[in-house]
Amino acid sequence: MKDILTKGTAEGVRIYALCTTNLVQEAADRHHTSHLASAALGRAMNGALLIAATMKDNERITLRLKGDGPIGEVVADAEGTHVRGYVGDPDVFLPLKNGKLDVGGALGTGNIIVTRYLQNAEPFTGYAELVDGEIASDLTNYLYTSEQTPSSVALGVLVDKEGKIVASGGYFIQAMPGCTDETLARLEENISLTPYVTQLLELGYTPAKMIETIARGLDVTIKESMEVAFKCRCSRAKVLETLATLGQEDIASMSEDEETEVHCQFCNETYKFTRYEIAGLLKK
Repeated sequence: MKDILTKGTAEGVRIYALCTTNLVQEAADRHHTSHLASAALGRAMNGALLIAATMKDNERITLRLKGDGPIGEVVADAEGTHVRGYVGDPDVFLPLKNGKLDVGGALGTGNIIVTRYLQNAEPFTGYAELVDGEIASDLTNYLYTSEQTPSSVALGVLVDKEGKIVASGGYFIQAMPGCTDETLARLEENISLTPYVTQLLELGYTPAKMIETIARGLDVTIKESMEVAFKCRCSRAKVLETLATLGQEDIASMSEDEETEVHCQFCNETYKFTRYEIAGLLKK
């Protein structure tokens, strides 16, 4: 199944759902993550994509979960249909908890920090304490306590014994003005009877079918579907431009080395520049 994000509505409620199996696999391959780190990173990227889908074009969101657990932090950054991310310790390992990967144990106690980069406005950053470190409930709590936006978020990443991403996705539900209590009650009942996100994806459910399942019994309208992908905003040219903004003394010092390396945390790419390329920045 392709990586798809679908937007829909159902009687005063907007419901977004997505499948991200391939892009989470790419992130896992790029960062060489353990089973546990893959699950944590995948959930965070899913959450970032779902929230970014509620924002205007060219607006961006960065989701940072930082605790006292062994993984350190989990960071995801999404703009439109593109997402990137990384974890503090990609090799993190913990025993299974109730037969599942212990993402909450990996994060521990800490905070979720959400920064929205808006058009024609200063970035907005909000904070909330981690509820359980499982990311979906932390994001749901953050939206309610910090942004006063009652929502429901479900995120899932299924990793097999070999570390391959078998299924990854999630959904986001948010009531709009005028939504009735009856609609919310129906959705709450539906969700309680709906299998996990990864189970639905394993059964072949598309994001559109996930929305229809969550909102069964209600008048559902599928608005649009779009492909999503792992994509970093860095490039060799952009990195060189950034180096050019350093002071002349720093650039001169770097030009004495045979080679200068710059590493991007988000996509794990390393860019190498010769001393002649660095010296060329002095002329600029």
